Amino acid sequence: CFRKLGHNEQDTPALTQPLMYKKIGAHPGTRKLYADKLAAQGMGETLGDDMSKAYRAAMDAGKHTVDPVLTNFKSKYAVDWSPFLGKKWTDAGDTAIPMAEWKRLSEKITTIPESVTPHQLVKKVYDDRAAMGRGDVPVDWGMGEHMAFASLVASGFPVRLSGEDCGRGTFTHRHSVIHDQKREKWDIGSYVPLQNVSENQAPFVVIDSILSEEAVLGFEYGYASNDPNTLVIWEAQFGDFANGAQVVIDQFIASGEVKWGRVNGITLMLPHGYEGQGPEHSSARLERFMQLAADANMQIVQPTTASQIFHVLRRQMVRHLRKPLIIMTPKSLLRNKDATSPLSEFTKGAFQTVIPEQKAAIDEKADKVKRVIACSGKVYYDLVKKREEKEADDVAIIRVEQLYPFPHKAFATELKKYPNATDIVWCQDEPQNQGAWFFVQHYIHENMLDGQKLGYAGRAASASPAVGYSHLHQEQQKALVEAAFAKLKGFVLNK
Repeated sequence: CFRKLGHNEQDTPALTQPLMYKKIGAHPGTRKLYADKLAAQGMGETLGDDMSKAYRAAMDAGKHTVDPVLTNFKSKYAVDWSPFLGKKWTDAGDTAIPMAEWKRLSEKITTIPESVTPHQLVKKVYDDRAAMGRGDVPVDWGMGEHMAFASLVASGFPVRLSGEDCGRGTFTHRHSVIHDQKREKWDIGSYVPLQNVSENQAPFVVIDSILSEEAVLGFEYGYASNDPNTLVIWEAQFGDFANGAQVVIDQFIASGEVKWGRVNGITLMLPHGYEGQGPEHSSARLERFMQLAADANMQIVQPTTASQIFHVLRRQMVRHLRKPLIIMTPKSLLRNKDATSPLSEFTKGAFQTVIPEQKAAIDEKADKVKRVIACSGKVYYDLVKKREEKEADDVAIIRVEQLYPFPHKAFATELKKYPNATDIVWCQDEPQNQGAWFFVQHYIHENMLDGQKLGYAGRAASASPAVGYSHLHQEQQKALVEAAFAKLKGFVLNK
């Protein structure tokens, strides 16, 4: 086997391989050898040339010389993708579930068989979830996520979750696999509540995969490209580790639909948040996904409450839109009581692309608001705490939970509530050259009122995602939160 013309038709391989290409140049070619063999068998001296000319004439005429598609073939694995084509991200999806269904599912996934002895810490988690299911206490992230999975498999949507330590969860929030503390064999003695939701439920599969992000994510992308009815999730141990799979993200997830017309609904869960854990354990590189976002090719979200993760996971399957879903998941918020949600937010409502100001006293005096702080992610809770300290009731804070496609209508609706606001501030944890700032500033500017100014509050530009010392992190965090309430400095956009 050899290439007659080298790497491509314009190549001159003899430049570097003269000996080899002297031999190749003297070779008559496979077609000539085969035509000579046919002629020797009495099939005609010109058969080879005749077939070549006929083939070229057919191509010049635009005719198919062969039809490789078996039009009447029906594979049991074939999937009709037509319901998932031509959909819009603004399409509605009913993601709330009835109270009776909530109670039934929550009881199922918090009941542990008597034959299984969980670790005391895990038992506490499940006892707390049972209380959440009854409505005794607000619902936390782990329970919101579990209820999303339970309601999907109960409705016939399989859920496939893979990643490093995702059975337990990197930050021990999930515990989807309960390990019997009295087990005597390594392969016997585990219980998965989400596999015991109902008799005819769809499968729930959770896989603790190896630390080979490119290989695992590539496999999961392929899985999702062949099954639009399964919620396929890959979870990074830390969001930072997704950089090991960047080639899959760049060449397949972000651009596969535009390049090849291949629709794909894979979901990425990337733990992201600046909490003093250093440059390799702070950032899922939100800016990279924002840079790749165009042509409505994916959805990039950063939920900050338990009900938000519940609704966005259900939305990914309930709607017929199949686009990659990139979720910047939290770390400390997993256990932050401020990030819990009342049961009513699961039985009513939907995923909010923008969460309005939550303090009623501020909205009641909206005309008194002089500044609007827009943000996304964990920093919201730091800003609310600082506002209370400063008693700054002339400042409204809104959360952008979906960063792409940018929810212009919802965002503009919130800004218009404050007609006398003169300053708009985008506040973020990430350095200025990272995070969402460079990508959302023109979206925000587009929705501002005449006379308003847009400023930035966040870390200074940096080559590293984060500092390595905890005390430096705390100093930076304190300064960026203060800057959100201070006089606008540095780069300011005027409308």
